[in-house]
Amino acid sequence: MNAVTESGKPVLTVLTGDDAPPDMTAVEQDAEVRYTDAAGLADALRGADALFMYQFLSTALPSAWHAADRLQWLHIAAAGVDPVMFPELRASDVVLTNARGVFDDSIAEYVLGQVLAFAKDMPTSLRLQDARTWRHRETERIGGASAVVVGTGPIGRAIARLLRAVGLRVSGAGRRARDDDPDFGTVHTTDRLAECVADADYVVAVAPLTDQTKNMFDGDAFAAMKPSARFVNVGRGELVVTDDLVAALRSGTIAGAALDVFDTEPLPADHPLWTMENVLISPHMSGDVVGWRRELVGVFADNFRRWRAGQELRNVVDKQLGYVPSGS
Repeated sequence: MNAVTESGKPVLTVLTGDDAPPDMTAVEQDAEVRYTDAAGLADALRGADALFMYQFLSTALPSAWHAADRLQWLHIAAAGVDPVMFPELRASDVVLTNARGVFDDSIAEYVLGQVLAFAKDMPTSLRLQDARTWRHRETERIGGASAVVVGTGPIGRAIARLLRAVGLRVSGAGRRARDDDPDFGTVHTTDRLAECVADADYVVAVAPLTDQTKNMFDGDAFAAMKPSARFVNVGRGELVVTDDLVAALRSGTIAGAALDVFDTEPLPADHPLWTMENVLISPHMSGDVVGWRRELVGVFADNFRRWRAGQELRNVVDKQLGYVPSGS
């Protein structure tokens, strides 16, 4: 695949948010770059050969899609591609790539941090510190505890490896069952989710959002967990039926939840999750470490060079599955 205009340069549209992408100089030398916000996306797409969705949470593309009259390639600066999985894109010949690989280790570290926060009761220590209250308590070991990681892509694998390294017993849940996985050991199929989570101390959701995974964590899934289990969501908020999660936390069906993603973002100020002492909330930042924006641009810039040279692109998404297949 090679895109060249009469000027010898392809037209690249870049959808930005409040901040412009850093380190775009090399790309700007080899393309006619149109920076735009959501309001101007349709105009910027006319005659464009490629689209870089640096503002990866934007939902502006479906309504602007009618103007994509020459688009060959779309790159989204995220691991999850659900914001662009609308029918017209799926049915088109446009190649879709993502930022797979950027967030693996940082999200794994976040998950380990939340596991430790629960086991060592860090939130209570902080509340007691604020109140200047000295209250001795006993905490839990994580060595020997069990975790099920639901989602066996690169991020899930990084989580499994790190949790194993500190002594947890880890298994996975994905599309295909197997007993000899190098990172998970045993992988169950997600259609047997209730069985997978029944004995887990920690259930980690990192599956991509697809028609099959939407609302997979509902009242039945939480009821299948142990009352002492903690739920960690670093995948997508729409994996969870939020009202069912709130009910499970209130009733003691599960012991706690660490949530980085929500079905409505920002989480409304009056949402009951904010005031639950057994809930840890972060604002969709589990993978966002110092330098992450440059890494995102670096992945795009590498693919841009490949695209210009007609070479195979990295991280090509199967638009019917909604993610990059394993081994790609």
